[in-house]
Amino acid sequence: MAGVSGCLKYSMFFFNFLFWICGTLILALSIWVRVSKDGKEIISTGSSGTDPYIAVNILIAVGAIIMVLGFLGCCGAVKESRCMLLLFFIGLLLILLLQLAAGILGATFKSESSHLLNQTLYENAELLSQTTSQAKEFQQAMIALQEELKCCGLVKGAEDWGSNFNDAQESCKCPDPSDSSQCTPYAGISVHKQTCLSLIKDLVEKNIIIVIGIAFGLAVIEILGLVFSMVLYCQIGSK
Repeated sequence: MAGVSGCLKYSMFFFNFLFWICGTLILALSIWVRVSKDGKEIISTGSSGTDPYIAVNILIAVGAIIMVLGFLGCCGAVKESRCMLLLFFIGLLLILLLQLAAGILGATFKSESSHLLNQTLYENAELLSQTTSQAKEFQQAMIALQEELKCCGLVKGAEDWGSNFNDAQESCKCPDPSDSSQCTPYAGISVHKQTCLSLIKDLVEKNIIIVIGIAFGLAVIEILGLVFSMVLYCQIGSK
C-alpha cells in the first residue's frame, strides 16, 4: 500500500506541477492579449459600450486560479495534506462546472454573438472616414490589418475611407493590377477587392474554435486531476 501511495503521490505532484505551468501560460498569454491595442480597436465600438475583452478577462482570472490550485495540489500531494487536497478538489470541480456553464451559454448565444460582432464592424466602418482622435486610432489599427490580411475597407471597400483614403492607400494597394478577381480600380490606383469584414469574422471564428479546443483539453486534464486528488485523499485517510 505504501508503494502504491508513494507512486500516486508523486504522480499527483507531477500532474499538478504541469497544471501549474498551464495556469502560468494561460495567465501570461491572456495578459499579453489584454495589453495589445490593435485587436481591441478593430472589434470594439463606441456606441454599444461593450467590452471585447470580456473573454480575455475571464481567462486571466482562470489562469490565476489554476496557478493557485496547482500550488495547492503540489503541496497537498507532497505533505499528504487532506485539507489541501480537498480544497484542490473543490476548486477544480468549480472551474469544471463554470467551463461547462460557459460552454452551454456560448452555444446558446452563438447567433446573438455573431450578430453583435457584425453590428460592431458595420458601426466601426463609419470611423474610417472620420477625423476624431478615436477614429484615427482605429484607422491605424485597420491599416495594419489591411496589410496583413490583404483587404481594403470593411463594408464597401476602399470607399469606406472617404477623404482619408490617401492615408490608407498603400495598405489597400493591390500588387497585381491585372488580376481582376483580386483587384479593382479606385481613385486612380488598383486596390484589393476583398473587404476586411468577412476576413475578420473568419479570424474570430477560428480563434473561438482554438479556445474551445483549449477548454476541452483543460476539461480532460481537470477530470484526471479530480480522480487523482480524490484517490490520494482516500488513501491518506485510510492510513
